[in-house]
Amino acid sequence: MKKEYSDAPGNHGSFVTPVDQIEALADVLAKKGFQMNTHAIGDAANYEVLSAYKKALTIDADPRWRIEHAQIVSPEDREFFGSKIIPSIQPTHATSDMFWADERLGEERMQGAYAYKSLLDWSGKVALGTDFPVEHVSPLKTFYAAVARTTKEQLPEGGFQMGDALSRMEALKGMTLWAAYANFEEEIKGSIEVGKYADMVILKQDIMNLDIHKVPQVEVIATIVNGDMVYRASN
Repeated sequence: MKKEYSDAPGNHGSFVTPVDQIEALADVLAKKGFQMNTHAIGDAANYEVLSAYKKALTIDADPRWRIEHAQIVSPEDREFFGSKIIPSIQPTHATSDMFWADERLGEERMQGAYAYKSLLDWSGKVALGTDFPVEHVSPLKTFYAAVARTTKEQLPEGGFQMGDALSRMEALKGMTLWAAYANFEEEIKGSIEVGKYADMVILKQDIMNLDIHKVPQVEVIATIVNGDMVYRASN
């Protein structure tokens, strides 16, 4: 963290990879045309990774470098995001952390925490995932957390920092088209089109119109991978 944790004076957290190594790696990978993806959670970590990316990305016009989690980003640092850098986020982190995050971060830093809509506005695309096994593997819970930003018990009432909730379409694209784009796989995955892998699920109800709080309980009727039905509900 840029400043100490609110509940732990003197503790800023730590870099697993030193900043100079992040910068050196970014420089090498940019010159090789290799996609870089770096875990960054705290505001200091995100700042240093974004700075290293910006410094290195002077060659490849479409690198699609990613920051995994991008969990706490200072508002003044969001401008680093753009078409070259994609936030790869896990919406269930917000609903898991929201009960204690303010104690650790304080009111000011919370404004830049779990700010998925703001990150989307700056970058144009976000890739959504589950972060399994840290969080639940169900994509339905990912979708629900992104849109409703509550627990299945609908806590907190009205949702958590709803200004940064994603719309249903944004959440769906983040889990499909934009996720494929973030992997350079948009020509073969991410949408149902002729020539792409037939990877899809069939749901019993339409999550784009159903009461949002019923989404986590929606039944999966079938799962199809590359055209093969690998799961079918018994009933």
